[in-house]
Amino acid sequence: MKVITATAHSIPQTPSVVTIGTFDGVHIGHQKIIKKLTKKAADKNLISVVLTFFPHPRMVLQQNSNIKLLNTIAERKEILSALGLDYIFVQEFTMDFADMTARDFVKSILVDQLKAKHIIIGYDHHFGKNRSANIDDLRAFGAEFGFEVDEISAQDVEDVAVSSTKIRNALNSGDIQTATAFLGYDYYINGTVVRGKGFGKKMEFPTANIAVDEAYKLIPKNGVYAISSTYNDKVIYGMMNIGMNPTFDGDKKTIEAHFFDFNEDLYGQHLKISFLDRLRDERKFESVDALIAQLRQDRTNAQQIIAQRNA
Repeated sequence: MKVITATAHSIPQTPSVVTIGTFDGVHIGHQKIIKKLTKKAADKNLISVVLTFFPHPRMVLQQNSNIKLLNTIAERKEILSALGLDYIFVQEFTMDFADMTARDFVKSILVDQLKAKHIIIGYDHHFGKNRSANIDDLRAFGAEFGFEVDEISAQDVEDVAVSSTKIRNALNSGDIQTATAFLGYDYYINGTVVRGKGFGKKMEFPTANIAVDEAYKLIPKNGVYAISSTYNDKVIYGMMNIGMNPTFDGDKKTIEAHFFDFNEDLYGQHLKISFLDRLRDERKFESVDALIAQLRQDRTNAQQIIAQRNA
């Protein structure tokens, strides 16, 4: 699979089947569309292409929206690349691009650049300047430029009953199980281990402080979570606190991971950390000893969750 951009010279010259969308999260609904895409491409002996956008359109069109995304663009590419696609085409979303008419978008990008012979779009898809064009317009362009159009039916959408917004809401409320069910995989973050204040080490729970790669990445609700990661090709498990460290009167939000039966130096390492389940809310304890007792209980609870998943 190749990743290309609007300015790349490696744009495929082979006729293609294309689907279009932001695909934030690449959730089970998106996966259903992509499965249909790759099957159609195989049946018609065409290449499969996902046309996606970055930044997210809301970041450009509603600059005060402060939207947080389920995936960084690197994560989105990683997940899409595992789905059997031939190409991912990343179109930079700018105000100039937003002003492009529907006809210009179809002609210059779908037809001239991507050589589309078949297009698969989600139900009630709109495109072009002010999102003025719809499925009927796309079919009319297809008749003019020589491509067919399939629309994912409303029934198919309702059968999946999932959206990126629902997943964001689940994570914002700490509902990891719903997010996992809708995504089809464990939600995760990527980040670099940086130095913290060392509170965890003094309490027998040394932590890796995580600086997340991108500010627009959605961080789940403050609290304590069971987690997993991979280090030197080995899966490691642990627990993570997201929050303000209120017992120590913290004034800055931190993301701190403690890994079980692990004592290697992680400073400077880049980690991918997956959320397995939520253990509890973050709260202020009356003493450090009370916090340590709770952390021991958290460890037991997390280990039970991990054992159940691995049974």
